[in-house]
Amino acid sequence: MSGPNETPSPKPLLRTLAGDAVWPPPMWLMRQAGRYLPEYRELRAQAGDFIALCTAPTLASEVTLQPIRRYGMDGAILFSDILMVPWAMGQPLRFAEGEGPVLEPVRDATAIGRLDPSVCAANAAPILETVRLVRAGLEAEAPRTTLIGFAGSPFTVACYMVEGHGSRDFAAARGMAYGDPALFGRLIRILIEASTEYLCAQADAGAEALMLFDSWAGLLAPSQFRRWVIEPTASLVRAIRKRHPLIPIIGFPRLAGPMLIEYSQRTGVQCLGIDTSMDLRWAASAVPPRMALQGNLDPLSLVAGGMALEAEARSILGAMRGRPFIFNLGHGIEKVTPPDHVSALVRLVRTG
Repeated sequence: MSGPNETPSPKPLLRTLAGDAVWPPPMWLMRQAGRYLPEYRELRAQAGDFIALCTAPTLASEVTLQPIRRYGMDGAILFSDILMVPWAMGQPLRFAEGEGPVLEPVRDATAIGRLDPSVCAANAAPILETVRLVRAGLEAEAPRTTLIGFAGSPFTVACYMVEGHGSRDFAAARGMAYGDPALFGRLIRILIEASTEYLCAQADAGAEALMLFDSWAGLLAPSQFRRWVIEPTASLVRAIRKRHPLIPIIGFPRLAGPMLIEYSQRTGVQCLGIDTSMDLRWAASAVPPRMALQGNLDPLSLVAGGMALEAEARSILGAMRGRPFIFNLGHGIEKVTPPDHVSALVRLVRTG
């Protein structure tokens, strides 16, 4: 909760991240700006390829603001991608139509040596300009909405960098972590350095909260989870705190299961993103009562809409009433989601 001498933020999401049980809860949706919106598809066609869109501040800021204008969300998350960090360090990256990201794999000391974390923030200058434009846009159009900056957590980003593409199991990355932990650890340290600079630059540019996406954390055995998820995340959070001690950080260790407890205790984040598979009541009982939770509606229930959506949403609201909570999905919104279903969800959550 806010301290006795502090003025609570007028922004519901920031109040929640500070430990206040705001009700109705603030809400936003992962991937709320994207392919399911017709206005996004129009802008996407103008940009050409995906990287061009991410690095065109005028277009990327407009995309970020589209769901705020349409739905009045309490959080506006920067429109970008977790792989912009390796791109900014010099790893070749493209997005193949229908295939997702394709990178030149980083699998040996020579390839890792070519990465330059010192230039990450400089090369990401167009993205930082997007942050500034969005913050100005929110102040003019939606002053109660919080701007969320983000990056991928080191382990998840390393998975793509080593594998060279998306995967169900990221066997090459996990194999390196077991077979050559010194080399994998070197890559992780580079990512901590680059991500620190990138996230602090986002905060300098106007981001009011930061989120760390560890989408593939759940692939790891507990010992590996501690080494490659918890420890790097804690290091990253400590480094950010030295420069931005007050900025709240949301951690999303997807499919962490019971490891969520150690993650909450050791990483230093203020809020835990909860995936669809996790029981929210268990999560609430396992972590401190002032730690905010965020989640965890199944994106497919949002696609379905109707009674199924209402039942799932009301179950989540009933479980979370009385504690700091941000209503969100348990993973990113599906591209086939009808926009009207999102409107219905917003109305439902707003009524508490």
